[in-house]
Amino acid sequence: MILGIGTDLANIERIAGVLERHGDRFRNRVFTEIEQAKAERRADTPGTYAKRWAAKEACSKALGTGLRMGISWKDMAVTNLATGQPVMHVTGWAAERLAEMTPDGHEAIIHVTLTDDHPWAQAFVLIEARPIG
Repeated sequence: MILGIGTDLANIERIAGVLERHGDRFRNRVFTEIEQAKAERRADTPGTYAKRWAAKEACSKALGTGLRMGISWKDMAVTNLATGQPVMHVTGWAAERLAEMTPDGHEAIIHVTLTDDHPWAQAFVLIEARPIG
């Protein structure tokens, strides 16, 4: 059963400009230490940040709230499995919202996909409820 779907498109050049103007203030407000470390290791640092920005926006939409109602940017974080597959983690209010959405007897699975084709970064998030057992 699908609980929510979200998508977002981010302009990589816009994110590059924000990074240039606001630097660590922006990074620390929006991205976890793990997300920052990943982005700073990449050749396309702005593109990596833009994909994660888009994923957070898409996740907030899939949760049915957008970035309001108490969700913090850092309540949603993207990491990668060893295979490179992106994984969305939620904490704080985002985790509370996800728990509220999930029917009894089900577990919530967040699927995320990221892509970029300069100057755009795009993310899709689908939240699925799977029966337990």
